[in-house]
Amino acid sequence: MNDEPEALLERRGRIGLITLNKPRALNALSLAMIHAVTPQMEAWANDDAVDAIVIKGAGDRAFCAGGDIRDLYEGRGTDFGPTYYAVEYQLNVLIHTYSKPYVALMDGVTMGGGVGMSVHGSHRIVTDRTLFAMPETGIGLFPDVGASWFLNCCPGELGMYMGLTGDRLRAADCLYAGIGDAYVPADRLDALLDELSGAKALDGEGVGVILRNFAEDAGNAPLAENRDAIDRCFAGSSVEDILDRLAAEDSEWACAQLKNLAGKSPISLKVTYEQLRRGARIEAITDIMAMEYRIADRCFRGHDLFEGIRAVVIDKDGSPTWDPATLDAVGADDVAEYFEPVAGEPDFG
Repeated sequence: MNDEPEALLERRGRIGLITLNKPRALNALSLAMIHAVTPQMEAWANDDAVDAIVIKGAGDRAFCAGGDIRDLYEGRGTDFGPTYYAVEYQLNVLIHTYSKPYVALMDGVTMGGGVGMSVHGSHRIVTDRTLFAMPETGIGLFPDVGASWFLNCCPGELGMYMGLTGDRLRAADCLYAGIGDAYVPADRLDALLDELSGAKALDGEGVGVILRNFAEDAGNAPLAENRDAIDRCFAGSSVEDILDRLAAEDSEWACAQLKNLAGKSPISLKVTYEQLRRGARIEAITDIMAMEYRIADRCFRGHDLFEGIRAVVIDKDGSPTWDPATLDAVGADDVAEYFEPVAGEPDFG
């Protein structure tokens, strides 16, 4: 049995260092982690001895592969889902609005809940091992943890493309999409951490200077090759319109997107489309998270989330039976239900 805490919290020089510490589970974000990290970050915000926060994942495979969806699956029929999402989204808001530099070392798999723990920070570092994605439509969920904000910050229609398809991005694509700020090879992260922790004082500008000394060229971004087609197709007025535009492209890339989207949850695709279009009109991160909480609550009370987790994580048969089974069977009222207020909504302000 491993008796180590799931989140290691320490002072190292002028930085507060957070290590997500479940390497065998790809540092999946548990409720215990959130409960440990949140009060420590609040304390460091008011600690004059701490100038900046650095967060990283234990091991060399993942920063954080997402929320612990096995816990969600086992919590079906309880209040676990709403409880988890409430505190997770409150932590996302804390990171987004944090008063000190927050440096996320997105080394390895960075997906779902791991994106929420990193992309809201002031300095997002990607490496040669970074694998970024918001793959939620493939498990009957939706891109959450503030994706209604950060996917809409991506240029053109990249955010809609990433949200619907769950495309996996490497370092150069993360920089191209605005998901990362600097590329640092993984074998230089320890030296970077030493430099940050050894600084006599750190502010946002000081962190930036250190990062620029370590940053290297990540190379060409594959996303750029299909950017025009992405912007043409994913500007569609509905999910169906996007599919029609992809079919009209008649290219190998477009065919691959159609095949990919055909395996996603139909209700998740339509809810995600609506979520991102609405998110583009919302300014406050607190309002973003309130909307996402409503969607998450409805997903936890529905069918596709648990069917998706079953197919991908529990039974691993890769053959979810979605309900509704087709896009045609998902009506406007079905989508609107996901955005309705929820009794006892948490305060994200």
